[in-house]
Amino acid sequence: MDIPQSLDLAVQHHTAGRFADAERIYAEILALDPDNADALHLSGVIALQTNRLIQARDLIQKAIARNPAIAEYHNNLGNVFIKTDQIEDAIAAFEQAIRLRPSYSKAHSNLGNALKEKGELDEAIAAHRRAIALSPGYAEAHNNLGKALKEKGRLDEAVAAYFQAIALDPGLPQAHFNLGNALKERGQVDDAIVAYRQAISLDPGSPDAHYNLSSALLARGDFREGWEEYEWRWKCRHLPPPRNFAQPQWDGRPLEGRTILLHAEQGFGDALQFIRYVPLLAQRTGNIVIECPAELKRLFQSSEVNCQIVTRGQPLPAFDLHCALLSLPRIFGTTSASIPSAVPYLRADLQDAENWRRWLDDGSSTVKVGLAWAGSPTHGNDRNRSLKLANLGPLAQVPGVRFFSLQKGEAATEARTPPPGMELVDRMQEIKDFADTAALIANLDLVIAVDTAVAHLAGALAKPIWTMLPLIPDWRWLLEREDSPWYPTMRLFRQSRRGDWDSVITRIVDALSQRVKRR
Repeated sequence: MDIPQSLDLAVQHHTAGRFADAERIYAEILALDPDNADALHLSGVIALQTNRLIQARDLIQKAIARNPAIAEYHNNLGNVFIKTDQIEDAIAAFEQAIRLRPSYSKAHSNLGNALKEKGELDEAIAAHRRAIALSPGYAEAHNNLGKALKEKGRLDEAVAAYFQAIALDPGLPQAHFNLGNALKERGQVDDAIVAYRQAISLDPGSPDAHYNLSSALLARGDFREGWEEYEWRWKCRHLPPPRNFAQPQWDGRPLEGRTILLHAEQGFGDALQFIRYVPLLAQRTGNIVIECPAELKRLFQSSEVNCQIVTRGQPLPAFDLHCALLSLPRIFGTTSASIPSAVPYLRADLQDAENWRRWLDDGSSTVKVGLAWAGSPTHGNDRNRSLKLANLGPLAQVPGVRFFSLQKGEAATEARTPPPGMELVDRMQEIKDFADTAALIANLDLVIAVDTAVAHLAGALAKPIWTMLPLIPDWRWLLEREDSPWYPTMRLFRQSRRGDWDSVITRIVDALSQRVKRR
């Protein structure tokens, strides 16, 4: 075998995407020359491209051991470490590639990606700008710069970077996708939809592009197409995977007495919002099993529909079909005009509610207001949707109001030191599940909350609920409107500028003052 000639042939196969042919020739070369660094490295690159990450790491590290002076080897080792979330190791690998070849623009941009993952955004932006200075026509570096700028909150610059990437390479689907994300965050939902559609035209199988398109469509009220696109969520790596049941997924066909399993799939708020479809489903079959987190089980048992409720992780009874709760709107063909919005569709336990009533009833005319100021910190948009209890300090100016904490999680500790002048009662240590929370809310006059499960619970209980929303909220709250078709008793208080909670809270103070006066 002529090894250089065989290596050239293998590279041709590799470049053309014929990985099996390329890998076979690399293996033949290594059988004759086990120390051939190029064959080791390129075999490792194929393993990286086919997501065999441990094998990729081992092969590329062997190549480096044979020839440590090749910048590409270190760059691709860094790419392996990025995929395995070994960010510090990735940074070290990219830096070594740059030391070996300071003009290596791809390594500079890859270093920027790693620094972004580490949270060092200024350093990431600088690395991408160095890559662009070295290779002004490097479209992917402009795209990567846009991602770092967007993460930094510099949306206008990010959009400009994405447009430059697209100008250099109109066929780069990731640039169109990222442009859609930045435009949506700027509030340009229609323009974002155009960008997502272009990304999909270039890469029809991109789950993230379809999923983000669905969110934009649903936010705009285009429910019919939005629900269809929303089914792509099952292929998104950042969302829970589909359940691996032997039974088929229900597609809306007649149930004919068969038993269907409904299962919660995402956060508490999603389950609380979409459990409303159970009465509609009950019109088609009387055999419904609901699987949900333990925190929701007692509450869901308060539904008027007679269902079997099973805690997630417990053995499931026999069933014939299954369906995720968030797939029900698509199956029922929900439009903005046909949302099942009758409330309450969940109810507090009467005895639990009575126990709270006896404790809360002080004979005064004080308005009782529940507060929830933060959602789960693991939520993708939590930094925009949550705030601090201290931000709610101006509410203390309103006389005749007694506040009650409805906050759980890490942020609940803030209730120990309420803002000056605020009478805040905190008995959340006694709240064990959402049924307990429902019993407390049943005795309040009003709930004020950010976009979190408490807002959904209050809406499902038909309690007056004022929901504070960031400039670009989740799709379910639609755009601009102050009411919600999902919850008739909900009023929406939206930011008019990014991060501006002060004006939101000022409007709530005014509205609360008016409510107290009407008492």
